[in-house]
Amino acid sequence: MSIKPQILALDFDGVICDGLLEYFQTTQRTYAQIWTDTSVSLLGDMAESFYQLRPVIETGWEMPILLRALILGYDKMKIELNWPKICQEIVTEDNLNQQEMMAKLDGVRDNWINNDLDGWLQLHRFYPGILQKLNTIINSSTLLYIVTTKEGRFVQQLLQQKGVELPKENILGKEVKQPKYETLRQLLPKHNQVPSELWFVEDLLKTLEKIQQQPDLQEVKLFLADWGYNTQKNRNIAQNKPGINLLSLERFNQDYSQW
Repeated sequence: MSIKPQILALDFDGVICDGLLEYFQTTQRTYAQIWTDTSVSLLGDMAESFYQLRPVIETGWEMPILLRALILGYDKMKIELNWPKICQEIVTEDNLNQQEMMAKLDGVRDNWINNDLDGWLQLHRFYPGILQKLNTIINSSTLLYIVTTKEGRFVQQLLQQKGVELPKENILGKEVKQPKYETLRQLLPKHNQVPSELWFVEDLLKTLEKIQQQPDLQEVKLFLADWGYNTQKNRNIAQNKPGINLLSLERFNQDYSQW
C-alpha cells in the first residue's frame, strides 16, 4: 500500500459525523406526516431501538420505514438480517413512494434548518479527533473529498460551523444522483491519478463491496470505519475480506502509515 493517498475520499455520516440524534428526530417528524394514526404517540419510546438498527439503512428515505417496522412490532434481529425484504413489505403494504418519502424527509430538515438552525446543528456530534484530522488533511498535499448520500449543503453547513473550510466542489452529496463508485471513478481523471492513489473510508460494507465489483476500481484502497453505523457481523466480514481494511478511529486519527 502506498504510504499516503493522493486523494482521500470520506463518507460523512458514520465516518466524520454522528448524526443519530438528528436522524431520529427528523425521522419522528417525517413519520408523523405519513402515518397519522395513534402510533405517533409511541415514537419517543423507539429511539434506542432505532439507534441500534441504524446500520441497516442505506439511504435516508428508509428511516421512517424503519420506525414503522418498530412500531408494527417486527423483531429487531429479523430487521437486521432481512431489512431490504421488510422495507419492501411496508412500502408495498402502505403504498409508499420512495421519491415522496425523500422529499418529505428533506422538507422536514429544510424547515427545521430555516427555523432553528442552532438547534439542528447541535444534534450532530463529530467523532473524537475528526475535526482536527480534517484540517490537517486540508492543509496537506492530499486532496480531500467527502462522498456522501447526505445533501451536500447540509454537510457544508455542519463543517463550516465547526471551522472546517472545505470547498463546495469537494463535497459530493446526494445531489450528484449517482452511486459512490461512479463518483470515485470520476475523481481519478479529474486529478490525473491512478486507482491505487485513491483511498476511500466508508462505514457501509455493501458500498465498499460494490466498488470492489468495478473492474477499473479494484486498486482503490478501501477502508471500513469500525466506529460507524455497521454491525459486528459486517466488521467480521470486512476483517476477512481481501481488499477491504477494517479501520479504527484511533488509527484513522494517526499517520497514514498506521492505517
